[in-house]
Amino acid sequence: LKRSVVSMFVTDIRKEFYDKVVHERVLVLVAFDVDALCACKILQYLFQCDHVQYTIVPISGRQELETAFLEHSEQLKYVVMINCGGNINILETLQPAEHVIFFIADSHRPVDLVNVYNDDQVKLLMNTTDEFSIPAYDDLFRDDESDDDSGNESDSSVPSGKRRRFDEEALEKRRERRLWEEKRKQILLDYEEFSTYGTSSAMIMFDLAWKMSKDSNDLLWWGIVGLTDQYVNNRVERGKYMTDVGDLHKHTLRLNHRNEDDDNTVSVDCLRVYFDEELKLALYRHWSLFESLKHSSYPACKFKMWTVKGQQKMHEFLADMGLPLVQVKQKFGSMDMGLRESFKGLFTASCEKYGLDDISFGSFIAQYGYKNKLCAADVVYAVNGLMECVETEKSATGYFLEALDCLSRQNVKKLVRGLDLAKRQLTAIMQTVHSFIDMKQIISAGPFLYAYIPEGHPDVKFFSRPNCLGMLAYFMQEAYVATSRSRRSTLLPMVIAAPLNPEAGTALVIGIPPKAEESTKNFFGRAFEQAAIQTNSRTLHDNFDTSIIEMKSEDRSKFFDALISLLS
Repeated sequence: LKRSVVSMFVTDIRKEFYDKVVHERVLVLVAFDVDALCACKILQYLFQCDHVQYTIVPISGRQELETAFLEHSEQLKYVVMINCGGNINILETLQPAEHVIFFIADSHRPVDLVNVYNDDQVKLLMNTTDEFSIPAYDDLFRDDESDDDSGNESDSSVPSGKRRRFDEEALEKRRERRLWEEKRKQILLDYEEFSTYGTSSAMIMFDLAWKMSKDSNDLLWWGIVGLTDQYVNNRVERGKYMTDVGDLHKHTLRLNHRNEDDDNTVSVDCLRVYFDEELKLALYRHWSLFESLKHSSYPACKFKMWTVKGQQKMHEFLADMGLPLVQVKQKFGSMDMGLRESFKGLFTASCEKYGLDDISFGSFIAQYGYKNKLCAADVVYAVNGLMECVETEKSATGYFLEALDCLSRQNVKKLVRGLDLAKRQLTAIMQTVHSFIDMKQIISAGPFLYAYIPEGHPDVKFFSRPNCLGMLAYFMQEAYVATSRSRRSTLLPMVIAAPLNPEAGTALVIGIPPKAEESTKNFFGRAFEQAAIQTNSRTLHDNFDTSIIEMKSEDRSKFFDALISLLS
């Protein structure tokens, strides 16, 4: 183990990572999230440029990580892990041979401390400007050779005065050791208290491509989609997101810089990426405005769309913009051209009047050909729709590979299918939120809000997928806060559970931080562990995000009773 934190972070990603793996066969383990897919896509492109032999294996959790490594570990020297492995002790979990080296690009925090201080086999591909708060080496590891109790051995040849001094020294050392261990325990508790996210892995991989002078608009676009995934799914704070958007914007200007005379020389099929203010309206370019307003959490909760009054207010809002219902209810692409072009200006002007102050955020648009105009958030929804598809015609790996394919420009049909699946996901989420609000099924359990999706629920199959269940949790929390008269509701985190495998009697449980907090710090990982230990609940902490667990449905009530008393 190295004493210096700096030495374990890869500072020159090209020299210390890429140039080393380029002549070997590489195993690439990729987590099931959009950011990981985008990072994988960039790395795959670089590997193909240099004819690197690689194997991509998608993994959903720690058990699959162990299985995948065992299956591919023969004659293997390098393993790249994308959005997995950073927050678990890799060497203890996988027991690799001494020559195997792991390169970990993982946005999950906190990073496991053995991974941090192991310089021989574990190399971290992370943004060194992120806040890691890593404790000092001497506070965690101790090289005590003098801990044996040789001082206590009563040797008749040692005079009694000296023996007493030896005993005192040994006792003093033991006391020191005990105090050090207590301090270490507290340091570890503080370090591991919250789970958060760092810089997007897709951005790390784009940075590598840029340093190798192999960056292009396609690679930049994948970096943008990876970052947008973090923002859309509430994984990073707005300030961090805007800083990263600023960095990518510089690359956008550099790669899309054209003189006025150049316009005619560039083919219309070339990809063009540009910065733009984007509205918090999910998929509106591929849906109707009416449907998008209904299914996007921000406007739906502001208008309280599940009430008659709320629907009237939305109609007033549309009338105020001067948009006829006939136009609003048809596909956005089929609206009158004049209305389509002036829509954004009309929309933002009316938003101020109706209290939708936070309706827009800085993002990017990709355009190629005459028809294909995509916003980064829509691609995130589409990729996630494919990756978490509930149809059973393909395996999870099959859908993962389809989601990976849909990121390529030539696979527009797959992306369109992803957009349709995303609409189905958003419809299921909105209908579930409305029914739970109407039936008052979101319970304030004291220190947190709680909801359980019953087995007979019509859309239950969608919520056996972690990303979709997470989207439901955030929408439900926002809707509860919008309808609640208690000011305290904004301070309450939320826990949601849904059936995972009815035959095995298991449920998926997710915890999210309070609405009022700007921070994305999540304390549920630690809380879930303690509640499970206290009640002997049968839980599986398999997900790389510690605030997502699986448990036996029978143990649910005792587990939540313990969680309430823990957090009260």
